[in-house]
Amino acid sequence: MKKAVFLAAFLLASSPISHAAEHHSGHGGAMGGGGGGTACMKPHLSKFLPAHLSTVVPGAEFSFIAVNVHKPEQISVTVKNIPVPVVAEFKDPYYLVKGRLPESLRNTAARVNIKVSAKSSHCEGENGWLLKIAE
Repeated sequence: MKKAVFLAAFLLASSPISHAAEHHSGHGGAMGGGGGGTACMKPHLSKFLPAHLSTVVPGAEFSFIAVNVHKPEQISVTVKNIPVPVVAEFKDPYYLVKGRLPESLRNTAARVNIKVSAKSSHCEGENGWLLKIAE
């Protein structure tokens, strides 16, 4: 009897239904939840300079770190809906991204908005920070 109970428990634990419940909790994991077969990791954007809510001059330089970005062409930056050109330097395992605020923005607050595009929406990222631009 004990062997039968043990065998039944073993078969149930190793069944595909058990694995599905264990591994498909709806959180996606590294595969993004789509099952498409291409793994991705969400980009991580950090180390924003100048710091959040800093007061800067028009045209000031800014920078940030981008991790889990396949190509720098995936990174786009806008400030008050104005596209801003950026330069990305690979520093293994991240990109150091630099740009300049538009000279036309004066005496205002502006968000440096970063978007990282990808083929799958599960692999895209967005972040940014707010700066005060002086006269």
